[in-house]
Amino acid sequence: MQEHTAHQPTTEASHRFHKFWLKITAIVIGSFGPVFFLGTMIATAEPARLTLDLLSWPIDGATTYASPDTRFLSALTGGFLSGWGVMVWALSAWVYDKAPEGVRRTVVAGVLAWFVIDSAGSIASGNPSNVLFNVVVLLIAVGPLWRPAR
Repeated sequence: MQEHTAHQPTTEASHRFHKFWLKITAIVIGSFGPVFFLGTMIATAEPARLTLDLLSWPIDGATTYASPDTRFLSALTGGFLSGWGVMVWALSAWVYDKAPEGVRRTVVAGVLAWFVIDSAGSIASGNPSNVLFNVVVLLIAVGPLWRPAR
């Protein structure tokens, strides 16, 4: 007779943890969407304005949402980030069990693509301090997904 233990095999625990972490990644990505959506309207733009001011350190109030072009770009950014967050959540819920390694690699590749383009653009636009924030987001978003599940 087999002895029942409370712990799942290492492979199951690791896959389960990766699946859980994909939801963390989805929240990290998607949480920026509503913030930037709020930037589309002058009355609710302060969270987006403050976020950009923080990311372009130091906080100096120089970042504004006065331009309609900025608010439009905020709408696009909010939509892309919300959609990307929902997509990662859906991959964890509907695809991960069928193709865990493919989902893991896809999400890591997407986060790395964001990191490179966002960081290069931050430097090119005169906001190199955002790269430090990007490193923190990268480490949180990818977390244990750097390595395949055991």
